[in-house]
Amino acid sequence: MTDFIRRRPMLSAFLALFLLTILLSSVIVVSETKQAVIVRFGKPDRILGGQQAGINWRIPFFENTVWIDKRVRDVDMERQQVLSTDQLRLEVDAFARYRIVDPLRMVISARSEDRVSEALRPILGSELRNELGQRPFAALLSPERQGVMENVRRGLDRVARQYGAQIIDVRIKKADLPDGTPLDSAYERMRSARQQEARSIRAEGAKDAQIIRAEADAEAAQTYAASFGKDPQFYEFYRAMQAYQTTFLGEGQDKAAPTTIVLSPQNEFLKEFSGRSAR
Repeated sequence: MTDFIRRRPMLSAFLALFLLTILLSSVIVVSETKQAVIVRFGKPDRILGGQQAGINWRIPFFENTVWIDKRVRDVDMERQQVLSTDQLRLEVDAFARYRIVDPLRMVISARSEDRVSEALRPILGSELRNELGQRPFAALLSPERQGVMENVRRGLDRVARQYGAQIIDVRIKKADLPDGTPLDSAYERMRSARQQEARSIRAEGAKDAQIIRAEADAEAAQTYAASFGKDPQFYEFYRAMQAYQTTFLGEGQDKAAPTTIVLSPQNEFLKEFSGRSAR
């Protein structure tokens, strides 16, 4: 062997490099965050990961490795317009989060993770359009939005299972009205709706106030009637006080045009001031 190396140094170096290349290509290191599907002659042969994490072996040139990330991945939907039930065009930007749970199915159906994302992206847009098209714009501003996203997640998950993936979550990043007249008209409708609601609340409050005032006046009238029946002199005093209030304080009259009254101190109208008896 030593003589061969001395006589053929270039050939020996080439053979050593070739053997080193084969050795390095035979070794694969699987980390905790990855899975590896070994493909032999185009068909999945075995899965490395989990308990097989670490150093593993494969047959060079005959077996290839498809790497799969065990962590959660994102797929972004292209910004697009959606028509709501109240005929508003919304510019929606959303994303979904998924994880590969069946590496073997993923390799058979999509061959790589990037192809899974490419397949799910249009499906996400379709599911979102179908779901938002069944609801008004106000639903996106209320707690009902959570239910909408859950429906989209379930619909997308049914498709993702065909690629060995599981949809974890779907979220809307933005749902805006286009700039210009549609946005202004939507704000005006929302403002009109709030003003109408405020008017209804004020009318209901005024109605309740009238009922309470009427009940109080009726109760006061009953109290006055009971008092007047027991003491006629008190009734005369009470009526005189009401007349004085109307005459001298101007209650119920136009305060811009005061009235001057000249009366004698012995006038019957002023009897409560003089202390004279009504009889």
